[in-house]
Amino acid sequence: MTLEAILAYLHILAILTMVVFISSEAALCRVEWMNAAVVERLGRVDMVYGIAAVAVLATGVARTWWGMKGTAWYWTNPLLHLKLTLFIIVGLLSIRPTMTYSRWRKALRSSGALPDEAEVRKTRKQVMVQAHIIALIPLAAVFLARGFGARG
Repeated sequence: MTLEAILAYLHILAILTMVVFISSEAALCRVEWMNAAVVERLGRVDMVYGIAAVAVLATGVARTWWGMKGTAWYWTNPLLHLKLTLFIIVGLLSIRPTMTYSRWRKALRSSGALPDEAEVRKTRKQVMVQAHIIALIPLAAVFLARGFGARG
């Protein structure tokens, strides 16, 4: 019982961290706020977001292995597969902004150039899409936790 509670806590903590940092990216990635400090900060914020995403996945998998319901219950439930699919989509969508932030930082450090307005808007839109998909994952999670989709 204690292990289940600790795993749930760590999973929720990782999720909240991920949500805070994707929200920070969305807040910072604005044309009107773009300056050298923001370009540098976006890279760091995105790194923490990525680490949090890995922690979400690791703690989620740990819950399926060592949690009370066990792997047979979780892995046969289509809602878990929906959650994982949405999570993978978010992960794939996060690649482009991560690469963009890296490119911005390199340009800033080499020439002092800030990104152009169109690219900032495009990147923010990509971050917002991720954030909105992330918001759907808990919907599947609450139904999963209540046994919807379970077989047998």
